[in-house]
Amino acid sequence: MSNIIRKRTASILLLDLGTFIKSLYLLMKPRVMSLVIFTCAVGLLTSPNQIPLFDSMICIFFVTIGAGAAGALNMWYEADLDSLMTRTCLRPIPTGKINKDHALIFGIVLSIISIIGLYYFSNILSATLLFITIAYYVFVYTIWLKRKTPQNIVIGGASGALPPVIGWTIATNSLSLEPITFFLIIFYWTPSHFWALSLYKAKDYAKAKIPMLPITNGVEETKKKIFVYSLFMLPVIIIPYAIGFSGKLYLFISLSLTLYYNYICYDLYKYKKNKFELKKAKKVFAYSIFYLFLLFVLFLVDQIIK
Repeated sequence: MSNIIRKRTASILLLDLGTFIKSLYLLMKPRVMSLVIFTCAVGLLTSPNQIPLFDSMICIFFVTIGAGAAGALNMWYEADLDSLMTRTCLRPIPTGKINKDHALIFGIVLSIISIIGLYYFSNILSATLLFITIAYYVFVYTIWLKRKTPQNIVIGGASGALPPVIGWTIATNSLSLEPITFFLIIFYWTPSHFWALSLYKAKDYAKAKIPMLPITNGVEETKKKIFVYSLFMLPVIIIPYAIGFSGKLYLFISLSLTLYYNYICYDLYKYKKNKFELKKAKKVFAYSIFYLFLLFVLFLVDQIIK
């Protein structure tokens, strides 16, 4: 009987440990981490310098856990808001799988490890940019902007635009116009992407009293700004070609993708019937992810065929 009890106790402990580890992983916002891995890798691979594969993977790993650290600290600070919204109520802290103190410690430890690790395996410039990325996301976006202004996404988008720049500096230990184009693409893409999300999640944001644009300025103003920011993408995606960083293949395909993005954003803007408005907002949101992914794939393909 005692052996059976021991085995059951051990099984329960292992199950609890597995749940705890999975919850720590979810604290790091895996979907965001996957975008960080991809854009950082593109920045590294399109740079003029080549570094060993192992070093590249190690450096991208540290950038990734730095992004995960920012995600964990974001969830720590926003646990009260997350518990109110259907989109976030099943996150580890609202469900009680992780307490706030654990999330805070986890985020701080990961931040320190990621910055020191990146400095050791690459250079101080990359480590500094990673520190700025984490600090900006946590202190500027999460703590300062998100609960205070509908421009939270616009200003806060800078943190999400830095990973490909870090990838470039890992390989080159320098900044130039080329990685700045990566930054601009993500920075100007972010508002239309998140405002489309906020349109069909407006009730969630209103319940949590987060001043997203549909709540503070209304649906029509939000749709207008989504369209305007989609138009900003036209000059931004031309810059890499204008400075000789990309070729005609990138230019023609990215222009086609952007013009279609302009079209669906305009279609959302001019549509006045609430019945299908949310579907169109979801379409813009879904396409925006596909659009950004393809733009960065184009950078890789363009560099390969040069």
